[in-house]
Amino acid sequence: MLSFEDDIVISPNKSQTTPNLTVVTDVEIKPVAANQPSHSGRVNASDKRMINGQTDVNQLVPFKYHWAWDKYLAGCANHWMPQEVSMSRDIAQWKDSTALTDDERLIVKRNLGFFTTADSLAANNIVLGTYRHITAPECRQYLLRQGFEEAIHTHAYQYIVESLGLDESEVFNAYQEVASIKDKDDFLIPFINILTDPQFKTGTPEADQQLLRSLIVFACIMEGLFFYVGFVQILALGRQNKMQGAAEQYQYILRDESMHCNFGIDVINTIKLENPHLWTAEFREEIKGLMQHGVELEYRYAEATMPRGVLGLNATMFKEYLRFIANRRCQQIGLDVLYPGATNPFPWMSEMMDLKKEKNFFETRVTEYQTGGALSWD
Repeated sequence: MLSFEDDIVISPNKSQTTPNLTVVTDVEIKPVAANQPSHSGRVNASDKRMINGQTDVNQLVPFKYHWAWDKYLAGCANHWMPQEVSMSRDIAQWKDSTALTDDERLIVKRNLGFFTTADSLAANNIVLGTYRHITAPECRQYLLRQGFEEAIHTHAYQYIVESLGLDESEVFNAYQEVASIKDKDDFLIPFINILTDPQFKTGTPEADQQLLRSLIVFACIMEGLFFYVGFVQILALGRQNKMQGAAEQYQYILRDESMHCNFGIDVINTIKLENPHLWTAEFREEIKGLMQHGVELEYRYAEATMPRGVLGLNATMFKEYLRFIANRRCQQIGLDVLYPGATNPFPWMSEMMDLKKEKNFFETRVTEYQTGGALSWD
């Protein structure tokens, strides 16, 4: 059984997952062979840099960051679309006034309210920000895939909202109207705005630290912390045979986001390796403070979405869970744990990550499924 302490890497050729610690030591640098003829102006792998690179960003190969290419292939191999998951049972349960409690319905609506906007923010951060500042072509290739996956996630939430007949204006405006959601977005937006500002450029220690700080907030707090209360809540519903179509989609989103988080951490660690002067004691203390603030915001969200115990869960359990995850994120980027002794109260989440894409798709897919056949050449 996969331990939650391990991150998951999905093989590009197989569906099963295998434990993998996200560390920068898998960065492989292949020097040009000694007997290879030298050609002025051609890119050597050893000359590539994660940021502020001077080589041509359009030349994908020779590879230096093989781990980024592997993650791109894994993402492609695990492609999915929301309509492949049947929502018929969810619709019936939602219409049945006795199938779900008011607290369970609140969880569904609040989670959709947060996630519909969160993945749009993530896409903006990638496409309008991060992509411009990363100079490793292999990593840019993965970022393009990641941006598309964020679009799929937003599509999935819209598909759930439409299927259940929810008030679209209520759900899609929750990030402006629900305090616990707005507080999280308000925390994130300044860090996203830094990278998406057309005037922002890297190349100085101050600017490079701004980039690194935003990348850490994005990977370790937004994707690596802020999503996890919602994942637990919706997947807990699915474990009790409620809202199983939504829960299945959240499983695939969780798998994608785990890979996004791992990729971001590898980028962060590579920047640290190539630019050790950025990782100052003062900067590390600042990151610790941001992580602690993130834990507080996500715990407030847990309290707001669960005013009473439901599904065998309560807000207090999430305080321990978020501290456990924050410790993991800190260790992944080389910081000491913030909450010594924190443990994982939801070990079953490992099972949720360790899924096989084929498990339901061929059982639930409608006969007129047309991912490829729908193409028109007229």
